[in-house]
Amino acid sequence: MKPDDIDDEASGFAASSIETRGTGGQDQYRGGRASRAPALSERDVLTSLGEVVYEWSIRDDELRWGPNVLDVLGVGSLAALDTGRRFAALLDPGNDQNRFDVVVTSAEQDRGSGVAYALEYRILPAGAGKPGLWIEDSGRWFAGPDGKPARAHGTIRVINERHERESRLAYLSSYDDLTGQLNRTRFIEVLGETIESVKRFQTSAALILVSVDNLRIINEAYGYDVADQVIALVAKRLATRLRGGDSLGRYSGNKLGVLLHDCDEREVSVAAQRLLAAVREEVITTEWGPVAASVTMGGVAIPRFARDAHEAQSRASEALDLAKMKNRGGFVAYFHSRERDARRRENIGLAEEVVRGLNEQRFCLAFQPLVDAATGETESYECLLRLKRADGTVVSAGNLVPIMEKLGLVRLVDHRVLDLALCELSDNRDIRLAINVLGATAGDADWLARLTAAMRVDPGLKGRITVEITETMALHDIEEACRFVSVLKDIGCSVAIDDFGAGYTSFRNLKLLDVDHVKIDGSFITNLAESAEDQVFVRTLIELARTFHLKTVAECVEDERAAEMLRGWGVDLFQGHLYGAAELERPWGGEETEPARQSA
Repeated sequence: MKPDDIDDEASGFAASSIETRGTGGQDQYRGGRASRAPALSERDVLTSLGEVVYEWSIRDDELRWGPNVLDVLGVGSLAALDTGRRFAALLDPGNDQNRFDVVVTSAEQDRGSGVAYALEYRILPAGAGKPGLWIEDSGRWFAGPDGKPARAHGTIRVINERHERESRLAYLSSYDDLTGQLNRTRFIEVLGETIESVKRFQTSAALILVSVDNLRIINEAYGYDVADQVIALVAKRLATRLRGGDSLGRYSGNKLGVLLHDCDEREVSVAAQRLLAAVREEVITTEWGPVAASVTMGGVAIPRFARDAHEAQSRASEALDLAKMKNRGGFVAYFHSRERDARRRENIGLAEEVVRGLNEQRFCLAFQPLVDAATGETESYECLLRLKRADGTVVSAGNLVPIMEKLGLVRLVDHRVLDLALCELSDNRDIRLAINVLGATAGDADWLARLTAAMRVDPGLKGRITVEITETMALHDIEEACRFVSVLKDIGCSVAIDDFGAGYTSFRNLKLLDVDHVKIDGSFITNLAESAEDQVFVRTLIELARTFHLKTVAECVEDERAAEMLRGWGVDLFQGHLYGAAELERPWGGEETEPARQSA
């Protein structure tokens, strides 16, 4: 086959080479005279990019390729590629699609300019069981007189590296990199699905939380790498004792979650003892030697004591806390107790305090700087809600959020935050502020109307307000979140996703959310300098954000080592105690707030 056998105009093939011109190193000087550098051929350029062009005569099944096809695909002979049928023999049987199905069986019509197609698949040029190539195949097909596909021409590009990256991200969206088990977000999703199934079919299940207790000692004695190995090996041992259909996940840093199907309140203790035995049966062998791992477990029977995922997690955590106090190294199942009643009364007291705080306008703002990573200059301030108690002490309102959500007071509190922030922005024209909203506020037309009216009355507010929404909120109702973000952008606000990375599945939805910033969850930053896993994870997040042209904010930056790492990876803004704590006193001056004592 000769390349010029193919119609240049139809196929895009060209025999011309790329010729370099100009100065600046393009010319070679010999004997006082300039001589041109060797011209690059189109073949060399395409090969370096992993690309090859082709034309396919569909009716006689003849395939014609660009002259670099053997180099790109790694096939020994053109004989293996000269027909569509022979090329199809190289396809991985596991492919979901192929060119024949996409083109020949297409339901689209060629209206004179051809029909575009694009697909990805894997070929095995070296045969089954050997390394394959992931291919991006795109082009156009053209119809014959009968309207059916008659010929096609396009480009094949090898995308192994890109496919590996995407596969890696897809894996991390559901699985924990350290243990190979479900990550927290996916585990909670499975928990919710299981509870719904249990209710529907009137069966049972149990949630057990497993805490690796002696990690602090292991960290001090051996280092964080060994501690990570212990977590991974504990997870591996637990997995060996699970039945088909049971689930295991990384619930948090030192906690694992076990979801047991067909397990009622009488059986959960037996199952827990089986899991405890799996960990205790022998010491864990690490690269630094044997380590004895100690775990404590708390669990709850579903639906006997938990009707939804939130309740299951809360009560399993409560049981785990009780086990750590009274039965460390053992298991405690959730049960009704006087202690719980006492805590419930305490929650009622907190609820009353929230209501009084709203009525008496004792909620106020503390301000924490967001600092430019390159210059060290303050870019803006995040507004953090505080509650002044009647005795003068000040508490973080974050501790009260669960109570506010249960009482349906979140919207009222978010209205208060908005009013306070707007007042500060109006009085101080040179500052920019970020405010947080909870999920309920996204659907609050009154809150949006209040903000919209303020922006209309004072155009100087535009570009000075960033609204932060949590990743959990965005993923809970992606359509509602997209609508909310769109309205905020239209009226002149910036939007940030807070706690980014806590729910990794947001990668699938980043394209839908037209946000400006992502704030990397502080849990990945706190031990960044010591945790290789967190380093890989955070760097991946930063690279992904850069792909979507988003600014990144690193939360909880506490030490210079972590800051230097983040700066080198391209983080845009820092937030944390290294650059300033949240203060009630206005950093930009003005009338000072009434001094208040911090509560313990």
